[in-house]
Amino acid sequence: MNARVRGIYATALTRLLLEADHEVVQASSPIRRRFDAELPTADHDVSLETTDDRQGVGVGGEPDAVEAATALLRDVGIDAFAWADATPRGAVFDGRVTETFGGGAVLDLGVGEGYLPFENAEGYVGEDDVFRVQVVESRAPWGDGRPELDTRVRAMAGLATLVPGREGTRVAGGDDAAARELVGMTDLLDPELPEGWGIEWARGARDAGMDALGSALERATEHARTLEPVLDEPEGEPGRVAAPTDGAWVWFGRESRFELDGLRRRVTATMPGHHRTKAASAAASAGVDLAEALCSFATDGDEGSVDGGEGNGGFPFGVVADRFGPVEGDSVAIEHGKPDGRLITLGRGEVTGRDADGTVSVRREMTAGGTYDALDARREAGDVALTTFREGRWWYPTVYRDADGERKGTYVNVCTPVEAFPGSVRYVDLHVDVVKHADGRVERVDDDELDGAVAAGEVSESLAAKARLVAGAVENAL
Repeated sequence: MNARVRGIYATALTRLLLEADHEVVQASSPIRRRFDAELPTADHDVSLETTDDRQGVGVGGEPDAVEAATALLRDVGIDAFAWADATPRGAVFDGRVTETFGGGAVLDLGVGEGYLPFENAEGYVGEDDVFRVQVVESRAPWGDGRPELDTRVRAMAGLATLVPGREGTRVAGGDDAAARELVGMTDLLDPELPEGWGIEWARGARDAGMDALGSALERATEHARTLEPVLDEPEGEPGRVAAPTDGAWVWFGRESRFELDGLRRRVTATMPGHHRTKAASAAASAGVDLAEALCSFATDGDEGSVDGGEGNGGFPFGVVADRFGPVEGDSVAIEHGKPDGRLITLGRGEVTGRDADGTVSVRREMTAGGTYDALDARREAGDVALTTFREGRWWYPTVYRDADGERKGTYVNVCTPVEAFPGSVRYVDLHVDVVKHADGRVERVDDDELDGAVAAGEVSESLAAKARLVAGAVENAL
């Protein structure tokens, strides 16, 4: 497959793809400088782009290529997760408006919700209206945004896009000499386009050769023929009506980021915890670039240290946290990922302590109502939750106390290795947990949910085995 790669994981993923005998195309200037390999400016049939929050990668393109790329990324590390994209870029849906507000409307797509900006629709948009829409920007399942929609359907295929109802050829980025030359080259290609569709070239097409341009037009034409039957008005209930391309989302856990460090280190100087630090924030990412430009780090044969869970494997957590957070007094969210791709925020708490070894203590004041999961204890006014996280550990304990300081119980969550970022603590919950009741009884819970996640393909057998091993060790220790 031909893959286009962008973002903070680009060097590592380029190495991964090349080792698997795939082609990396349209590479950025830094990637071209780092690799002693031919990286052509050809059309891509799959793209791998870092998500906005830097936690993982979005995969999009031709179905077979998406499947192959996703399988490759899922195998990067034990705590890498992958999910099919229910609303991939380019897919067409019939959607019903469920809510309108300032700048747009929320549509029920049958498999989830999407957001239609008013500027992407013609005419009035009101509740219960039905539109035929195309996904122009998808969203990772662990984020809180909705896919962006447009009522104008296009055949998007890498370097080329075909637009119905338009004549001629246009080039994104302006009408300069290179753009005019590309328009002339298009005429030489003599493409057999569907009637009534015009060509719009991406900016990167200016540097592509004739073979790449021809391939892009062929793929765009195939997509246009898939979309032609669905250019009419919507007819049925919310749901997908066409999808010329496919998509997936891959989330990298802490150990996977260290594995990616090892791949990158074979290509260029890489500081310990390169990807772990870059995932923290834009400022931290810039700091890594500066450190690697000024300092010497190992390359080639040194694969780096992948932390097994109790230490930091050379990653300078204390230095990074001192500069970017979290520090004592900060407020952090507990971002509780689920193996099915959802992200649940368990609330925010105050950092009451932080050590250089990666230990972060968080205090939360609880609201009254209900009970604490599996502890058979009521949530009452004045209760506090005291949680101790440790960077890289596969579990963390929360002690619940009442207003008088009496212990109501301890809940130990088994999860992928914890990462303490400036504004949040993140991990993916592995279902099985261990609780210690106020009377001292120790109980292991939710093994059945872990079994169900394995059966559903959400958790690998190796990851489930690790979770059970951790749960057993915690149970014995309590």
